[in-house]
Amino acid sequence: MKYVQNFIPLENHLFLSALIGLIPIAFFFWALAIKRMAAYKASLFTLLISLVISVTVYRMPVTLPIMSATQGAIYGIIPIGWIIVTSVFLYKLTVKTGQFDIIRNSVVSITEDRRLQALLVAFSFGAFLEGAAGFGAPVAISAALLVGLGFSPLYAAGICLLANTAPVAFGAIGSPIIAMAGPTGVPALEISKMVGRQLPFISLFIPLYLIIVMAGFKKAKEVLPAIAVSGLSFAITQYFTSNFMGPELPDVLSALVSLVVLAIFLKFWKPKSIFRFSHDEAAATLSSSKSILPAKTYTKWEIGKAWSPFIILTILITIWGIPQIKNALTGHYIGTNGVLKVLNHIGSWLSFNPNVPWLNNHVINGNGAPIAATYKLELLGAAGTAILIAAIVTKFILKISWKQWFSVFNETIQELKLPVLTIVLVVAFAYVMNSSGMITTLALALAKTGALFPFFSPVLGWLGVFITGSDTSSNVLFGALQQVSAQSIGMNPILALAANSSGGVTGKMISPQSIAVACAATGLIGKESELFRFTIKHSLFLLLIVCVITFIQSTFLTGMIPK
Repeated sequence: MKYVQNFIPLENHLFLSALIGLIPIAFFFWALAIKRMAAYKASLFTLLISLVISVTVYRMPVTLPIMSATQGAIYGIIPIGWIIVTSVFLYKLTVKTGQFDIIRNSVVSITEDRRLQALLVAFSFGAFLEGAAGFGAPVAISAALLVGLGFSPLYAAGICLLANTAPVAFGAIGSPIIAMAGPTGVPALEISKMVGRQLPFISLFIPLYLIIVMAGFKKAKEVLPAIAVSGLSFAITQYFTSNFMGPELPDVLSALVSLVVLAIFLKFWKPKSIFRFSHDEAAATLSSSKSILPAKTYTKWEIGKAWSPFIILTILITIWGIPQIKNALTGHYIGTNGVLKVLNHIGSWLSFNPNVPWLNNHVINGNGAPIAATYKLELLGAAGTAILIAAIVTKFILKISWKQWFSVFNETIQELKLPVLTIVLVVAFAYVMNSSGMITTLALALAKTGALFPFFSPVLGWLGVFITGSDTSSNVLFGALQQVSAQSIGMNPILALAANSSGGVTGKMISPQSIAVACAATGLIGKESELFRFTIKHSLFLLLIVCVITFIQSTFLTGMIPK
């Protein structure tokens, strides 16, 4: 039972085929943004619609899209759902043991201002986590931290999703860029250079935009020096690292530089007035005896102990992201290092990659090659496992009993059942759209825009990340198409490849996976539609900026493109 992907199922009617392929996405937008349907229900109906279209319009044998959905569902559990569960679990351990009160105090000791806290936690710390781990961990952890600091859940989730725009293209140790290099044959460094000549403009703008969204333009003007320090330090470092070092370290180094430089700057500069949310002021008014700042002061040892779970987490996910170690943890290491060979043996034992029945090599792509389909269950190599190990180490540092440890873990699982179900359904419908050819149909329609293709090129990346939840997946999916389309109209293909990745970062904040992760981390379960409505306008606005930048670079500033 074979299926040859047909990207124009309605023969000679590409745009009509694209309209039909757009139905699942349009329904999902409508269900969340207008109908305000619960995310798991919207995801379930979208999955069913994509299954029906794949069978009736794209003429897939019914078994194939169903098995494709199971492949996506498994990926939704490992690694994505696993990251969410372990991230929230680690955060809850610090709350249950009272350590988060000390963490809150340490952040407030740097600045009481909510605007500056957002820059430190959502922008800089979140970018570091994106660079080291990716796959949902940055939003889950930084959003949970902001809620613990006193941010309202909706703002914490929305701000972290918005802040996560800047680092996505170089996330997970450069995975999106490296993944694109393979199918296109373009060196990763060349793609990295071009992305590094687009994204720094976004990275420079995001801190300002973030604070305007939070507090308005007048309040943003009050902290312009801090915004400038945060944005400039990040953008400059991002440019130099991406152009002279490659795609692996721009996020990690940019985030560290931005975090350290801003923290030092705040030792010497303070805003004239402290910005707090209305609920902060209300709490202060209700009880004048209760200060907004914690009355107790803590020693450096106590602060270090409170932060230790997240320090350990940072170290572990950084180690997990190193390519050689990652290969060993997933059983794919080829080398002579003794320690890595031992890890490789354990990783092989804990990695299961069975073929998807009735699907593996049964779908033939546009080049006539069969598409392999496996269930990826790499338990040791998953970033969520690194976070779980951090939680185990935390148990001993904070002296928690195993009974309490397991009690918190069980409580976390019970709270996150619906968000994980949402992610499973979302990834399932993404896989169905991909295997049937629906996503490529939409891409081909956009590629027909001719001279305007440089403007619309980032939209492909945005669309890919919205559907798949991953800039890496979007780059693999559309990289070759961007390359061929660019060459057909005389556009530099390296610019088109970079535009796919840069445009993709603006779709991350509205990806159903990202929305579910943020809601799970901040206790907004069942309110995914509210968060989607909050982020969609910002996503489209930032996408427009990337489209304009790409068009200008293609038309007027061609000297910015690497030779």
